[in-house]
Amino acid sequence: MTLNNILESNEVFKLQNYIGGKLIEPISKTYIDNFEPATGKVYSLIPNSNIDDVNLAVIEANKAKEKWANTSVEDRHKILMKISYLIEDNLDLFAEAESKDNGKPEKLAAKVDIPRAVQNFQFFATAILHYNSSASETIGTAINYTLNQPIGLVGCISPWNLPLYLFTWKIAPALAAGNCVIAKPSEITPLTSYLLSIVCIEAGLPAGVLNIIHGNGADVGEAIVSNDEIKAISFTGGTSTGAKIASIAAPKFKKLSLELGGKNPNIIFADCNYEEMLKTTILSSFSNQGQICLCGSRIFVEKSIYAKFKNDFVKLVSELKVGDPKNSNTRIGALVSQSHFEKIQYYIDLAKSEGGTILTGGKVGKIEGRCENGWFIEPTVIEGLTYDCRTNQEEIFGPVVTIMSFETEEEVLKYSNSTQYGLSATVWTENISKANRIVTKLDVGIIWVNTWLLRDLRTPFGGVKNSGVGREGGFYALDFFTEKKNVCIKY
Repeated sequence: MTLNNILESNEVFKLQNYIGGKLIEPISKTYIDNFEPATGKVYSLIPNSNIDDVNLAVIEANKAKEKWANTSVEDRHKILMKISYLIEDNLDLFAEAESKDNGKPEKLAAKVDIPRAVQNFQFFATAILHYNSSASETIGTAINYTLNQPIGLVGCISPWNLPLYLFTWKIAPALAAGNCVIAKPSEITPLTSYLLSIVCIEAGLPAGVLNIIHGNGADVGEAIVSNDEIKAISFTGGTSTGAKIASIAAPKFKKLSLELGGKNPNIIFADCNYEEMLKTTILSSFSNQGQICLCGSRIFVEKSIYAKFKNDFVKLVSELKVGDPKNSNTRIGALVSQSHFEKIQYYIDLAKSEGGTILTGGKVGKIEGRCENGWFIEPTVIEGLTYDCRTNQEEIFGPVVTIMSFETEEEVLKYSNSTQYGLSATVWTENISKANRIVTKLDVGIIWVNTWLLRDLRTPFGGVKNSGVGREGGFYALDFFTEKKNVCIKY
């Protein structure tokens, strides 16, 4: 099956692992159903891989390890750029695949997800050209210089919410730094990583440099984390899974980068640019059905504008079009899986039991036609909850936000910092002094002031508390995927 015809077939088709530069079936010869969220139907089968497939990938990666590490950064740059161009040339196909696999609007995938995957490869392909070593002179005595050398074999495990976007966010810097990669995409959204396998073959990436293994986390993910020859693990996903990965990898002294959950506050002061704030808050609440770790799921509004905000926000949210991801006017697509759909329903019921009032949404989205059995939930706004109830403390990760008012900076900081998470926050104010006071007191790793999800890929990305360990992005990612070796030469 090729890039051109993979989505044309009306029959259920089988994806393959990418190991040693080839597309191959799993050693078990068994497969897992892959569902289209918008229809609830199986449309493909993914390899039900296990430790044997991981071990095979490690063998192939070890064959390629030394040659790839010694490949010049200029040649690595050329190959990664070629991969990016091939994704870009097939953008519409990748966007259609991402939408079909994840349930997100196809228009969103074409505008955000796939262009960002292209940018990830291009950014790190270029960054490695400018990633240099440092030197320190002990005057009259010695000179020290530092080598940035690839680790060797690294494991990259990515989530289902931004499948190719986050998969390439890990793979690109690892490859650029000269490592061989054993990668596992989410078993819920494997299609675009499979398409990436085909692209890598066409781009001439040497065999064994990148290996993509499909399967369940308990089988493939744990085998990658446990393998003694894989020296570093980069993972994005749930906090509980991150804790399990750390419990396996830490005793083996592996390098760890964990980007985990979030329960992000959106703090709105009365002196904000109201129209800009309102428009952006719709995006920061419900983009990708709220299935972005950076979405602002707890909205805190200064009391003097709370009533106006509530009326305006609820009106706009109620007008968001829930529908077939293929339709260009759809703003809210399907949730990624039936189990996640049921989780969101559970939290909406929990909010009601905790005293919350549903201001809009809260119902199953009823879509006629081909999507009548899909997993849709209307965008939901809830008020009347305490800041420390379960709904406001636990990660929901869906099209559900809560709103509540505050009167003082101290009060809203208490609310914002009350959770176990510390990934991101958004602050809306035109008072620069107030903004500077607030950002220093928020217990998070990323803060946007008067904007949201405006990303400069050179900057550090990651959270504090239970939102993770380490930083991705820019030279921070290249630092993670290399070992520092200091050399001291006496005069």
